[in-house]
Amino acid sequence: MTDYAVVNPATGETVATFPAFTDAEVEECIARADAAYRTWRETPVAERAALVRRVAELHRERRDELARIIVREMGKPLEAALGEVDFAADITEFYADNAERITADQPIDILGEGSAVIRKSPLGVLLGIMPWNFPYYQVARFAAPNLVLGNTILLKHASQCPESAAAIEAIYRDAGMPGGTYVNLYVTNEQAAQVIADTRVQGVSVTGSERAGAAVAEVAGRNLKKVALELGGSDPFILLSTSDLDATVQAAVEARLDNTGQSCNAAKRFIVADDLYEPFLEKFTEAMKAAKVGDPLADDTVLGPLSSLTAAQRLEEQVQRAVEQGAKLVVGGTRDGAFFEPTVLTDVTPDMDAYREEFFGPVGMVFRANDEDEAVEIANGTPFGLGSYVYTTDPEQAQRVADRIDAGMVYVNIVLADSPELPFGGVKRSGTSRELGLLAADEFVNKKLIRVGP
Repeated sequence: MTDYAVVNPATGETVATFPAFTDAEVEECIARADAAYRTWRETPVAERAALVRRVAELHRERRDELARIIVREMGKPLEAALGEVDFAADITEFYADNAERITADQPIDILGEGSAVIRKSPLGVLLGIMPWNFPYYQVARFAAPNLVLGNTILLKHASQCPESAAAIEAIYRDAGMPGGTYVNLYVTNEQAAQVIADTRVQGVSVTGSERAGAAVAEVAGRNLKKVALELGGSDPFILLSTSDLDATVQAAVEARLDNTGQSCNAAKRFIVADDLYEPFLEKFTEAMKAAKVGDPLADDTVLGPLSSLTAAQRLEEQVQRAVEQGAKLVVGGTRDGAFFEPTVLTDVTPDMDAYREEFFGPVGMVFRANDEDEAVEIANGTPFGLGSYVYTTDPEQAQRVADRIDAGMVYVNIVLADSPELPFGGVKRSGTSRELGLLAADEFVNKKLIRVGP
């Protein structure tokens, strides 16, 4: 049975197919990762960091090849694909550079005599279940900190990303990582559940939909395994005041259309103060209409196809349902194969499905807010709590609103500012953990107390 396939969403062509592993092959992969852990955990931190740094270098050396793979796999425009490879390299290098810092003992000021420290040690074999929307970036932010810590990695990538999955494994192998330290798995969901249940596997990290997260968490909980969840988002973009509406609109469009709108922490709900609502909506609509949809390999393409025909059909159904329930379609809403034109919806109310859904594509909802309190109420009126954006010329208001938003991240007067040192994660149904930054190194680690008497 073939479960992994590269289907170019721009053309519908099946480029390559990969058979899922047999159960015997899966067992051999787990055994290799478990055996590698026994020696990898004892490898000096500086040596682990040097190998991880080489992984970053190979990302840069193979930049063009890696980028073109994900253009084929999920339709990402080429410039964006190149940028993703660069970011994956930067993330990997960040953890190599900070290896000593994230593994260092943490002394505790104790009340009695003697000493106490928290010593970080790895847990063992970890399973990563990764999504298709950022095939390299998502893997880097999970694998790099955990390999530096001394864990070993089993990686199940999305079924439409087998080429990039193989390319990443080749990079780790060619960087000189010991065999079994990083192992790619082509497995079914049922086999993945068996991997989670295996006693040699100590934890699982999943980035994906609410449904995927709930399914993985159920299996992990049943087997008493540590689980890290990075799930969906419907991030608010709150505009309360601005000294440059054109620049703010441009930021809003960039935040919505990044990765063809297929980013969990993209701005998706635009909540605008009453006095700015009409001019914002007019300019936002025009800017969305102007974004070019086309060949992801073309230099001037802003939006490629969605990741698959199924994804585009699902988005089309969501938009149609929103309109049927009373939302106003200001522009867009049309699908051509896997391509979906930029779309703007208004008049979305709490009784509509769209009010609580995530639109994973180039669809923006614009809301009118009478004041700051109503803006915050609309922003928090969702089951998600990943990221958020606040635009205001009032610094005190910025801090006040940031404190009131139920989200794991708040960006003030800036978008697309993710960086390796900044933690990424959410609350509510958006997840339970943090990746990136130093906090990522605290997810799968034994924080061992060592107390020494006088």
